[in-house]
Formats: sequence, C-alpha cells, structure tokens
Amino acid sequence: MSGDTLKLALFDCDGTLVDSQHAIVSAMTAAWAGEGLGEPDPVRVRRVVGLSLVEAVARLLPDGDPVQHVRLAERYKEAFMRGRLAGRHLEPLFPGLREALEALERERVLLGVATGKSLRGLTATLAHHDLARFFVTLQTADIGPGKPDPAMVRRALAESGAEAADTVMIGDTVFDMEMARRAGVGAIGVAWGYHEVEELRAAGAQRIVGDGDGLVAAILEGLDLR
Repeated sequence: MSGDTLKLALFDCDGTLVDSQHAIVSAMTAAWAGEGLGEPDPVRVRRVVGLSLVEAVARLLPDGDPVQHVRLAERYKEAFMRGRLAGRHLEPLFPGLREALEALERERVLLGVATGKSLRGLTATLAHHDLARFFVTLQTADIGPGKPDPAMVRRALAESGAEAADTVMIGDTVFDMEMARRAGVGAIGVAWGYHEVEELRAAGAQRIVGDGDGLVAAILEGLDLR
C-alpha cells in the first residue's frame, strides 16, 4: 500500500463470503411453521438476504403486523441456532475467498464486514472458518440501521480510520450496492450470490467479478492500488 493512506475493503457475509442460503431458508421455514404459517417461498427468502432480520421478515409477510414480525424474527434466530448447534448449518466459504483475503492482507488493505447478520451469528461464522483475524471492523444490523442505510459503512470508516474515497464495498445484493452508493464508497458486485448481475449494475455496482481471483484485482483497482 502506497504512503500512509489507509485502504479499506468491506465485505458482505451471506452470499459473498459464505453460501448460507440453505441454512437461511431452513431457519425461515421453521419460523413460519412455529407461527402456523405455510412455508415461505425459498426464492423470495433468498431475495431478502442481506436486510436486517425484522425488515426481511416484514417483506416476506407484508400482511403481518410489527409484533408478529418481531416474533418471527426471534423464531428464526432460535431455529438458526438450533441448526448451528446440531451441525446442520455449514455455511461453506465460497471458493477462492480465503486466498483473496490473504492476498489483500499481503497488500496491507484493511478488511471489514458489513452484514445483515447479528454480531453473534457473524462471530460464529468467522470462527467456524477461522477468518476473524482478517477483519479490523465488524458491522452488523443488530447494532444500528441495516442495509441499505449507510450507517454500517460510516461506522466502519470511523473504526478503521479510512476515508470513504479509499473504501470499497463488496457484496452480492442490490442492498450492498445501494448502501455503498449512499455512503460514497466504491461498489463491487459478486456474481456468485443471491441477486442477478444486471440488478447489481443497475443498483450502482462499478465492477462485477465472477471468482476469487478476479475479486482481488477488482478491489485493488477500485482502491487505486493497481
């Protein structure tokens, strides 16, 4: 990294670092069953990944009231934890992502996470994959406004000391791209997640990458390091 300028790459978690769709759909299905509702549409569930949990539930059940949305969110968290403890929620790391983090670390790029997960859930995921050491800032939706509100990015900037002009957000959903745009940071979309490439571009993605090798190059270019 040239000079003393701090460079920051913020990663989404679900759909960007790890493939958590099966765990999320399973937990949401259990939450719906606990309320005596029919099964939620898995496609619609994947569409709301990245939002804060209560907001995601509200979009899936727009006719429900706020009290029910909160109750469903709690049922989801309980079901997700049961699955994690039982070893059913593997949330595999996407191919090439560990190598990408290692390469960015060698380039002295600061790394962070901005996710719709809870801090407890994110901590467990990072611990499972032995990734925690890479990240200097962890921003989750349970400690402030969720995506696409720019609050998580702004907190990450404050914690890391980086400027918005020296930061990129990497994610797989329009919520990530919208958050990046509203925060004034670079936006990099990944093609292996839960929203379509065309949607990411329309939401403000400046670069789209299709694998871990391409990700490193895109981040370094976005941070003016290449």
